[in-house]
Amino acid sequence: MTQAVYAQEPVPSVEPDSGGVVCEPGIYPSHSEDCLLLGPSAYMTDLARLGMTFPPRALPASKPDPSLTQLPYKYFRLDNDYVPIYSNPGETGESAQQFPPGFIYVSYTNRVDQGGVYYFIQNGVWIPGKGARVSEISNFQGLVFSATPSNSFGWAFEQIPVMSLPGYNEGKTGKEIHPFEIVTIYDSQIVGDEEWYLVGPGQWLEGRKVARVFISTTPPQGVTTNRWIDVDLAEQTLAVYENGQLIFATVIASGSEPFWTRPGLFQIFQKKETETMRNNDLADFYYLENVPWTMYFDGAHALHGAYWRTRFGYAQSHGCINLSIGDSHWLFNWAVEKDWVYIHDRTGKTPTDPALYTEGAY
Repeated sequence: MTQAVYAQEPVPSVEPDSGGVVCEPGIYPSHSEDCLLLGPSAYMTDLARLGMTFPPRALPASKPDPSLTQLPYKYFRLDNDYVPIYSNPGETGESAQQFPPGFIYVSYTNRVDQGGVYYFIQNGVWIPGKGARVSEISNFQGLVFSATPSNSFGWAFEQIPVMSLPGYNEGKTGKEIHPFEIVTIYDSQIVGDEEWYLVGPGQWLEGRKVARVFISTTPPQGVTTNRWIDVDLAEQTLAVYENGQLIFATVIASGSEPFWTRPGLFQIFQKKETETMRNNDLADFYYLENVPWTMYFDGAHALHGAYWRTRFGYAQSHGCINLSIGDSHWLFNWAVEKDWVYIHDRTGKTPTDPALYTEGAY
C-alpha cells in the first residue's frame, strides 16, 4: 500500500554537503571550499598538523664518530671488602695500606699470576685480584643534529608495547619499541595520572618509559652566550644548543636521593681529560680512577664519562651528570670553560635547598 503524501507537510531537508566534491586523498594545510575535507584527507591533514608525514620524516641527525667510545685504560672493580695494597706482586698477609669496602674501580697497566693474580694499578702499587675486570663498557651514543627537529623525540628505557589508543586498557597494536630505540613524539595526552605519547598513526606509548627531549632553542634566563647545555632531570636527558640550534642530545644518569643534582644555572670552570674521584666517608666510600672527559660545573659535581654504568636514563649517581664514554668525549671536545650548564626539573621533585647538597660526587 502506498503511503499518501500531503502538500502541507514539510519537505525533508537536503543534506548540507549533498552534491559536494570530497577532496582527493592528500594533505591540505590551508584548505579552501573547493572540496570537502573528509575521510582520508581529513585524517592525513590532522596528522600533518602534528608534524607527521607519510612516509615518516627521519630526524635530521646521525650518530657521532664511533671512535669516541674508545678508552686507553683497563679497569678492575674491587670486591666490597678490605683489599690490601702491596709493593710487589705475590705478597700476602697483612698490609699497612688497604682499600676499605666501597664502590671502587682502579685502572691497571699489568696483570701477573704469582701464586695468585695481582694487578699493578696506576698509582704504582699492586693489589690482589679480589674483584672482577671490566670486560665491557657501554658504547651507547646520542645524536648529532644537522638541524633542529620540528618535533620532540626520545629514547625508550625498556621494551614498550605500542597501544592503539592512550591508556592501559586499550588494544595493543602488536608492535613493540625496543630499549634505547628513538621515537619522534607528535602529541601527548593524559589518561588517569599517566601521560601518553603519540609516536605514529594510532601508536601510543607510556610517557614515563621514554626519556624525552623537549626542544627549546631560546637561551635560559641568565645565559649570556649562544652556547649552553640543557640538563632535564625529569627526563634524564641532555641537549646542547649553539646559535639557536639543537646540535646534540643524549640520555644521562643524574644524582639520586639523597645525592640529587642541584638545579640551577652554572658554568663549566674546569676540564680534565682524566680524573680520580674519591671521598673520605667510610660509610659510603668510593674511589674511581681515570674517570674520563670530566667537566666541573658545581663544586665537585661534574659532567663526565661513567665506564661503570651500562644503562642510562635513570637517576643513580652521587650528584654528577654521568654520560656514556662516547657522549662525554663528544661533549668534552665541544665544550669550553665558562660554557653554561642549565639544570632543571619541571616536576619540582628535586629539592633546591642548598643545605641538602654536599661536596661528594661521582
